[in-house]
Amino acid sequence: MVTEHGLIISVNKDSAHAFSKRPSPLIRIIAGQGVEGDAHSGERVQHLSRIRTDPTQPNLRQVHLMHAELFQELAKKEIAINPGDLGENITTRGLDLLSLGRDTLLHLGKAAVLRVTGLRNPCAQIDAFAPGLLKEVAIKTPHGIERKAGIMCVALESGEVCAGDVIRVEPPNGPFIPLERV
Repeated sequence: MVTEHGLIISVNKDSAHAFSKRPSPLIRIIAGQGVEGDAHSGERVQHLSRIRTDPTQPNLRQVHLMHAELFQELAKKEIAINPGDLGENITTRGLDLLSLGRDTLLHLGKAAVLRVTGLRNPCAQIDAFAPGLLKEVAIKTPHGIERKAGIMCVALESGEVCAGDVIRVEPPNGPFIPLERV
């Protein structure tokens, strides 16, 4: 049962292992892989640090989504961020990505379906992009770290996705499981 909707405002990809991704007119989601032509697409881990640790790990970070509302929040702190700057494949608006549960299904465009796996765990590279950004997206609290740098997903169903497409949210069957870093 679909419960919420959001809007895609940008789709981004890059074939290089660069920090930022370039906005594109459309991206193709490939089931079991991620975004066609993107450096992080694949069945096994593609993030370089994770490859060095264990290249046989499953890739739980095939597609990265980030909410544009974060950009507005950061702009108030004089940190200018545009879609794709922080490495996300899909920039959204109007959907509280961080409150979704693990295994939530996201229906994008006409056919693509993603399964939410967890929170993006930003690393120190983010401060090279904008000094002080890490402390704004990985906030230390008395209860641990609050991560605000988007969510990670795996691709279940293939399809084309572009800016202007709607995201439809389908909660998982079973109990709500809060997102953890992946």
